[in-house]
Amino acid sequence: MNLSHASVHPVEDLPTTDGGVGIGGGNNNNEVPRVRMKDIQGMPGTAGGLALRICQFVSAVMGLCIMATTSDFPSVTAFCYLVAATGLQSVWSMSQAIIDIYALLVRRSLQNYRVVSLFAIGDGITSTLTFAAACASAGITVLIDNDLNSCAHNHCSQFETATAMAFISWFTSLPSFLLNFWSLASR
Repeated sequence: MNLSHASVHPVEDLPTTDGGVGIGGGNNNNEVPRVRMKDIQGMPGTAGGLALRICQFVSAVMGLCIMATTSDFPSVTAFCYLVAATGLQSVWSMSQAIIDIYALLVRRSLQNYRVVSLFAIGDGITSTLTFAAACASAGITVLIDNDLNSCAHNHCSQFETATAMAFISWFTSLPSFLLNFWSLASR
């Protein structure tokens, strides 16, 4: 397995340049490139990671707004749970998008072990909560639509749309979690 170990390639200890004359009479001020694993698109601090975070945020906010505009969502616990989970997902995704924008602007890698483990834990919690809320809401919408046949009295299309947006938010948060978890496992 071709892995780069710190004992073989020290990353933190850069060689000092003394400005002396090197071979051939010229200055020996060449910077030695740092050895670093390639940033995979979708991981924190990359353009792909930012795109995933924006998709998560937009779909979570859309699901939250659609569900919150119905007048009878507080009467069903699963719909209240969906609003809470998509609200948490939108706050988490927006904060992570801001961190990704900062990392891209200052060209800084976010591959620190503690940072990536925090991202992996947060992504795991929010994606699990969003998936559970979307599944619970989907079960209630199927109950209302197919079993009770009372869609004429309810906002079934809005419930189904909000549930679909929650599933899309979960589906776009899953790659973030898996990439962060994979990068922790490969250390």
